[in-house]
Amino acid sequence: MAHEVPDIALNNGAKMPSIGLGVFQTPPNETRSAVAAALDVGYRHIDTAAAYGNEREVGEAVHASKGGRAAVFLETKIWISDYGYDETLHAYDKSAGKLGVDQIDLLILHQALPSDFGRTLAAYRALETLLKNGKVRAIGVSNFMVEHLTNLLAKAEIVPAVNQIELHPYFQQPEVQAFNAEHGIVTQAWSPIGGITFYREGEHTSTLEDPTIVKIAESHSKSPAQVMLRWHLQEGRSVIPKSTKPRRIAENFDVFDFELTTHEVAAIDGLDTGKRGGPEPDAITLESFGREIPEA
Repeated sequence: MAHEVPDIALNNGAKMPSIGLGVFQTPPNETRSAVAAALDVGYRHIDTAAAYGNEREVGEAVHASKGGRAAVFLETKIWISDYGYDETLHAYDKSAGKLGVDQIDLLILHQALPSDFGRTLAAYRALETLLKNGKVRAIGVSNFMVEHLTNLLAKAEIVPAVNQIELHPYFQQPEVQAFNAEHGIVTQAWSPIGGITFYREGEHTSTLEDPTIVKIAESHSKSPAQVMLRWHLQEGRSVIPKSTKPRRIAENFDVFDFELTTHEVAAIDGLDTGKRGGPEPDAITLESFGREIPEA
């Protein structure tokens, strides 16, 4: 079942495996075994963040794995509490220290801070410095909307390689995707199988029970989750499905031996409700979301 994962070429020439394991909300004590299970199956990309509080366990599992550090693409995120030029340089030291590495493959800003965009820009300037100094292989952003990207690009020297956003069949953000594509920014989907429960037409439903997706899954003898991940990959996105169960981790990885038809892709494209599951990017403030990121 071990398939060779296709890479996505980033705008600076670095290559990123198209599928990775996400560890959002994975408790530190479960993170080590989830990452170990993923690396065993053949994942080569792990996505974590300073704010998740599990970078150390990700690093431990990576270093203990068969291929070791060299075989894994590590992605992490700077939290808003550490924005600012010097603060973000120090935040890199904290993350690299916890991960136990001297270079991070992809380092991104976790959110825009619209109420203090100057600090966001200073943080991004620090990422540019880290890239120039070889401390990171690529830099990017997360949860940046078109307006945030426009303001960033007006000031930045380096175009972000990646913009990680909430994206699944029920929430597709076409305008952000189009802007990313136009500027050579890879769209990376968090919650790619719609892990947040949704309410459609007054029903309590989840993407995993969507009749359109279930029908496509049956015709390929695959699960709804596999169909959704395949849909992202065929549309050129990077995906970081999250699970702590070895069986699910393996299932989410087993998406390279079938192909959706143009008609099936279009049917899934037609499911967008425009309803976000996560927090509104413009509602992110230090007052409500600030938290201290411990030292390494």
